[in-house]
Amino acid sequence: MNKWERYVIHILYEGKSKRVYVKSDNVLIMEFKDEVTAGDGAVKALAPGKGILCACISAHLFKVVEGFGIETHLLGYDGSRRIEVRRLKMVPLEVIVRNFSYGSLLKRVPLYKKLEPLVPPLVEFHYKDDSLHDPLVLPEDVLRVGLLTKRELDRLVELSLLVNHSLSRYFRSLGLRLVDIKLEFGYWRDDFVLADEISGDTFRVLDEHNNHLDKEVFRMTRSVESLLKAYKELASRLGLRVEALPTHAQGA
Repeated sequence: MNKWERYVIHILYEGKSKRVYVKSDNVLIMEFKDEVTAGDGAVKALAPGKGILCACISAHLFKVVEGFGIETHLLGYDGSRRIEVRRLKMVPLEVIVRNFSYGSLLKRVPLYKKLEPLVPPLVEFHYKDDSLHDPLVLPEDVLRVGLLTKRELDRLVELSLLVNHSLSRYFRSLGLRLVDIKLEFGYWRDDFVLADEISGDTFRVLDEHNNHLDKEVFRMTRSVESLLKAYKELASRLGLRVEALPTHAQGA
């Protein structure tokens, strides 16, 4: 039995890649699922071992950004596919920071060239609503409907760029290139705190040969084995040893 299981009261939320359980009024347990999706959930597959890989990578990268002075919701990690996190009042926005043109940006603005550097990085906001497929919203939309004040919006952009800068610098030291990243934040006391996860499910990162070490591998190939291989390579590049992977996933 996982050392946290006896504390779990009930499930709070289940999404495509995670389940969130209540441990106490202020603490949640985030469990990473052994599943992978693509096409906004249209394609699904079992990926034995993916959960522990994403949990391990997320816990590590939360610690990395904390080293740059950025507060996160991480409270603890015990080596399983669960992390213990602070319960926050979540901001209903996804913030995407793009360092290079890729993915949906190329479809939306075909004038960009693939992997064209974006200097300064481009910051996008998407309203979190699965039924609407997390639509792109403008900063003016965020302000006009009262999701955030101007001061809060500026702070969210400031923190997002700081997270992006910190991780870009860290990945660069490992010979990797951060293409883009999706971030989520929640309120804690009087400021925003970085939440959700930081893994190959939420960013794109390329190695020296322009190989993806992220979920783009599954989007392109629909191969679970190739995805797990990429995630294990990413973990290795981060200096992580992931234990307790399922036997049938070891050779993936």
